Amino acid sequence: MAFPIHIPTFRVVQPLGEFYVAVLPAEILLQVTYSHPLKILGFSDTGEYELKGHQRKLVKDRLKAIGRYIDTVEAAFPNSIILAANYREDGELEDNPNFRWGVAFNSENGSVGTLSIPSADKLAAIVDGQHRLYGFKEASFHNRLQMPLLCSIYLDLPNPFQAYLFATINYNQKPVDKSQSYELYGFNLEEEPPDVWSPEKTAVFLCRKLNTDPTSALKDHIIIAAQEVAEGKARSLRRDWAVSTATVVEGLLRLFSSNPKRDRDLMHRREIDKGRDRKLLTFAPHQDKSPLRYYYLESNDLLIYTIAKNYFNAVDRVLWRNADRSFIRKTVGIQALFEVLRSICSEAIEAKDVSEEYFSAKLKKCGEINFADDFFEASGRGRQRIRNAIELKLGIRNIEEFEESDRLTYERICDLS
Repeated sequence: MAFPIHIPTFRVVQPLGEFYVAVLPAEILLQVTYSHPLKILGFSDTGEYELKGHQRKLVKDRLKAIGRYIDTVEAAFPNSIILAANYREDGELEDNPNFRWGVAFNSENGSVGTLSIPSADKLAAIVDGQHRLYGFKEASFHNRLQMPLLCSIYLDLPNPFQAYLFATINYNQKPVDKSQSYELYGFNLEEEPPDVWSPEKTAVFLCRKLNTDPTSALKDHIIIAAQEVAEGKARSLRRDWAVSTATVVEGLLRLFSSNPKRDRDLMHRREIDKGRDRKLLTFAPHQDKSPLRYYYLESNDLLIYTIAKNYFNAVDRVLWRNADRSFIRKTVGIQALFEVLRSICSEAIEAKDVSEEYFSAKLKKCGEINFADDFFEASGRGRQRIRNAIELKLGIRNIEEFEESDRLTYERICDLS
C-alpha cells in the first residue's frame, strides 16, 4: 500500500465529538503512528509539576506475549485502536494540507466517505491500543504485518482530550471475572479432541469434572464467581462452603504448566487439522519443570484428574471435617492445598500410589492443626502460613526457614514442642 492512501471510512457522531471508523494494515499503522508516554517535564519551586503525554510505558514482556499471540492461527483483534490524527510528536497541530489526514464524504449529509493519509509522516497519536499495535513488531511471521486492524480515528483532537479519552476508557472498563473467562474459554471442549487442548482448556475440563463427579469432594462446591464473592454465593445457595472456578483452574494449571499462556500461543501456531498437538510443547525452547508436565504432554488427563480428586477426597476426610469456620476451606486454604499437592504429587507417582488412602495417610499428621487460629488469615500471607504449617508438619519444610518472630507460633500450631 503506497502513499497517499485513500480508504473507505464511516462517520460516528458522539457527545465528545465525531470520529471515523476505518481499517488499516498493521504495517501502515506502525509507520504513521506514535505513542505519547506520560512524563513529568519538571517541578516548580512550589512542588507543582507539568505533565506531558498520557500513555503507560510499553512493557516488553507484554509486547512479546502479544507477538506470540499474533503468530497463532487464531489471532484476533476485534477492538478498535483509537488514534488522534494531525498532531505531530512535539504536540503541535499539523497545519500543512500536504500532510494532514482528511475525510471527504460521498454526499453532503452522508456518513460514508474516504479517509486520506497523504504521507508516512507520524501524525497519529495512539490514544488506546499501543501494546496491541506494537506487539506486531514482536511477531515472528512477517506476513502478520498485513493483518487489517479496526481503527477509530479522531481528527484534530487536542492533547488534553486525548488524555481524557484514554483515562475514561481505562478507568471505566471492568475486567471480565476470571472464573467466567475460564468457563467461556472452555466452552467448546466437546468439539475438540483432548490432544489439542491447551493447558487452560485441560484445567477447565478437570475443574468441571471435579465439580460434577459424585465421587469428588469438590462436587457442587465450585462456583463461577470471583474469589471474594464465592463464600457469599455459597451461603445464598445454602452450601456450607464454596470456591471459585478460577481458584481451582489456576491450582490445577500449576501442576502441569508454569506459563499456560505461552504454551497456548505455541500450540496455536498450528491449526487443529494441521498438526496441533500437546507434544509440540516438547520442542519448546523453554523447559517446564511442573510436576505433572510429562503426563499433560502425553494426554494422560485421567492420571492428573485421579491425583487431584483423590488428594482432595483425602483433604476432605482428614482436614475438612468439622471445619465450617476454618480458613482451610476458604479460598486461601484451597490455594495453599493446591501448592502442597504440587510439592508432594511427584513423590506419590514415584511410590506408584496415587490413591485416596495414600494421601490420607500422608496428611494424617496435619489433622490436629487448628486452621481457625487467628494466625491464619484471608490474605496472601495467610495462604502462605497455611502452606507453611502443612509442609512443616509433613517434613517438607524446616522451622529454621521461617522468620524468627513466627517460629513460636508455628511450633504451637504444629505441636512441635
